[in-house]
Amino acid sequence: MAAAPDGLIYIAATRELWATSGAPPIGIPAADRSIKIFSASPPMSLSPAGKIPLPGSAEGYAVDNVHGRFYTNLEETGQTVASDVRKRAVVSTWRSCDDPSGVAIDSKRGFVFVACNDHVIVLDTAHDGRVVGSIPTGAGVDNIDYTEDAGLLYVAAAEAAQLTVARIDDKGKPITMALVPTTKGARSVVAGTRGRAYLIDPVGGRILEVELSNE
Repeated sequence: MAAAPDGLIYIAATRELWATSGAPPIGIPAADRSIKIFSASPPMSLSPAGKIPLPGSAEGYAVDNVHGRFYTNLEETGQTVASDVRKRAVVSTWRSCDDPSGVAIDSKRGFVFVACNDHVIVLDTAHDGRVVGSIPTGAGVDNIDYTEDAGLLYVAAAEAAQLTVARIDDKGKPITMALVPTTKGARSVVAGTRGRAYLIDPVGGRILEVELSNE
């Protein structure tokens, strides 16, 4: 891959691995502004299978295997884009925020969650990416996660040292369910089962486990 590979995600519908690259916030723009595609059929022998050109560096990723859509952000332009995984083409571009990073989706209700530096916004794909909700989270947000069955959004803020858990109603409005103190620098949350979540603590070199007793 070209300089600064960032994220990797498997596209089940096409048996492909899609890769984003670049990290503009730390001065490393993508050398090749595109989503790179690798064939993963067979899975033990990846091979280049194409690319999707972009007008900026891709940051964050989420795939909707139900509708065949891949979502990522363009950091330089403050936009969120949707690509058709079978056509390998960008099909929608929406304005999101000045510093978008992580992405998560609710494929059943058509919501796309976009992480901004100190808040998360909710875009409605059925209404041309209109912003239908927003929630403050504290500064230092990176990757986010969402559990579709429970309708819960998880957001870790590194500078604020807290984890925000919010329930998303049918109109896309986030309702804060829990604010959990973490540690300075903890970010990139992954939602687990039985009310647990896991955060990266790069400063301490640890994985933090958080248990939400009131989920």
